[in-house]
Amino acid sequence: MVLTAEATPTTAPGPGGLTITDVRLTPILVADPPLLNTQGVHQPYTPRLIVEVVTEGGVTGVGETYGDTKYLELARPFAERLVGHSVADLNGLLTLAGQLDVDAARVENSVDVGGLRGVQTADKLRLSVVSGFEVACLDALGKTLDVPVHALLGGKVRDRVEFSAYLFYRWAEHPDGAGESDDWGAALDPAGVVAQAERFTRDYGFTSFKLKGGVYEPAEEIAAVRALAERFPGQPVRLDPNGAWSVPTSLKVAEALSDVLEYLEDPTSGTANMAEVAGRTDLMLATNMCVTTFAEIREAFLHGAVQVVLSDHHYWGGLRRTRELAAVCRTFGVGLSMHSNTHLGISLAAMTHVASTVPNLDYACDSHYPWQTEDVITARLTFTDGCLDVPEGPGLGVELDRERLAVLHRRWLDDDGTMRERDDAAAMRVADPGWVTPAVPRW
Repeated sequence: MVLTAEATPTTAPGPGGLTITDVRLTPILVADPPLLNTQGVHQPYTPRLIVEVVTEGGVTGVGETYGDTKYLELARPFAERLVGHSVADLNGLLTLAGQLDVDAARVENSVDVGGLRGVQTADKLRLSVVSGFEVACLDALGKTLDVPVHALLGGKVRDRVEFSAYLFYRWAEHPDGAGESDDWGAALDPAGVVAQAERFTRDYGFTSFKLKGGVYEPAEEIAAVRALAERFPGQPVRLDPNGAWSVPTSLKVAEALSDVLEYLEDPTSGTANMAEVAGRTDLMLATNMCVTTFAEIREAFLHGAVQVVLSDHHYWGGLRRTRELAAVCRTFGVGLSMHSNTHLGISLAAMTHVASTVPNLDYACDSHYPWQTEDVITARLTFTDGCLDVPEGPGLGVELDRERLAVLHRRWLDDDGTMRERDDAAAMRVADPGWVTPAVPRW
């Protein structure tokens, strides 16, 4: 069933019908292809959480974030506290989040496998929960005022946002025929990666490419990047092994690909190792692992560990904090792009709105969206020439498909619990019972 929060207001009602009278939380399971990474493989289904805030004016705003149990456990009490607040009180969301108890022993210093974004902390968990509610509040506020979300963020500086084709090594299907089938086929070698890129170009018009690495020996992934560069000469290519390599290996790969890579993303784990690699190569290094909070910026920037930060409003606590990150990057001369994890149309719309307002969006954004065959909005967002037009309707400019939402929620209810936590290593053990989450560096 949908989890609904109805509680006594904790603050004075907001003005003009903006007071939140109800909050609905709907955990869902969404089909995910067998995409490979250094931790293992995506499970047949991945958990997401759809957030709805309802105002006394009868407006409903929608948001989306991670749906694993640890996020749900925080989202439920947060939803209860939110009733009675104004959707315009966005600063108050962080205050409320700070009051939420987190089981530190369960969270602190664990690896965030689902997002592949480095070490998890209680604060990062809180921010990922807040992000879904902030987007829902902005959506409701925009609908109430009859303006798009980008107008609430200061106004767009571009009408279209460029995205990059997100390439993966992948199997043709999940083990034992689990999950939903697709027609992409396997991509397990350079030829398979190139064929995948050709389809992304044909179907969506992407002109830049990012390969998820850390799956095979570095020499194999170097060959794949070389094959992409040969097939698409002059077009930007990126490689992201999610910290799977040692410093020496990172330097060898950087030397081998310095003439074709736009940037190398998280070749090694930790700011200190990234700084060492950055100091010994001219190739730009990017991250969505060692800089994911404001507290992590100082060390990374002062030591020159990264030249590009991949923002993610789920990590940073929402769209407004994403703009704050952009301003800090602009101040320090650090480039900016946008990270993506498995997400649906609500999150993609939110990403597009905030990306349209950032002057220093220096590189095409990532997006898993073309891999997702299921959604909870009535009309899928469409890439044209590798770009998304910025939505102009009120709020996010998307409409919730309640019938599809109910179907995906039913899947979550019917699950025995194995899919409610994203675990790429567990999914790999279905095919390889002896698989152990690799220690880093792997190579």
